[in-house]
Amino acid sequence: MKSTKTTLITGASKRVGRDIALTLAEAGSDILIHYYRSRRDALQLKKDVESRGVRAEVFKADFSAGVRNLPSAIKRFVRDVYRVAGHVDLLVNNAAIFYPTPLGKITGRHWEDFMTVNLKSPFFLAQEIGMRMRRRKSGSIINLVDWTGLRPHPNYLPYAISKAGLIAATTGLAKALAPHVRVNCIAPGPILPANGATAKQKRAVIKKTLLKRFGNPKDISETVRYLWQGSDFVTGVMIPVDGGALGS
Repeated sequence: MKSTKTTLITGASKRVGRDIALTLAEAGSDILIHYYRSRRDALQLKKDVESRGVRAEVFKADFSAGVRNLPSAIKRFVRDVYRVAGHVDLLVNNAAIFYPTPLGKITGRHWEDFMTVNLKSPFFLAQEIGMRMRRRKSGSIINLVDWTGLRPHPNYLPYAISKAGLIAATTGLAKALAPHVRVNCIAPGPILPANGATAKQKRAVIKKTLLKRFGNPKDISETVRYLWQGSDFVTGVMIPVDGGALGS
């Protein structure tokens, strides 16, 4: 199967990012796999993608608060990607961090961690790649946000605020890059339990959904596929995939 499209997915080597990569590979897209620490998982994903008959390339990059002059680092990363791949048709900003930060114990380091990885990095990636897409008059950007960006949990405020910012960035980028580049975001709810979650915590999460269950990574990857292949008349929107958590 010959591919005509190329997708870059950040944080692609595990969990939801991995499922997005495999789903889009099966749909005929070459996959550019970004990772930071999970090299073994990224190389295994490369093999799994290539077994679908499409091309896969692996790129390591640190998008954390510890990077000096992150916008310049992102420019170098994008140049490397384009030198190898030639172009990017779809950018999926999936990489993110998530951990509890109870009010009263939030530090400046916590704030910088969340705002850099979850907001600053995807924004500058979208800017750098989006401008190239606009010059090419073709492309799509999908940001992975979170339903708590609209209904923040008090023990995860910096996380929720970073995702709320990315929701706003999505709307603004859709306007700035129109009419040739579409920008949307997907707001997952409880797709996978948090690492280390207890049975009690899992039950509490499920209780907040209307469907009373966890979702599946495939719920997200199929929504990505819809925004990529299912319609070219959707832009500037947030699609909740949350089992009804926002409506509960």
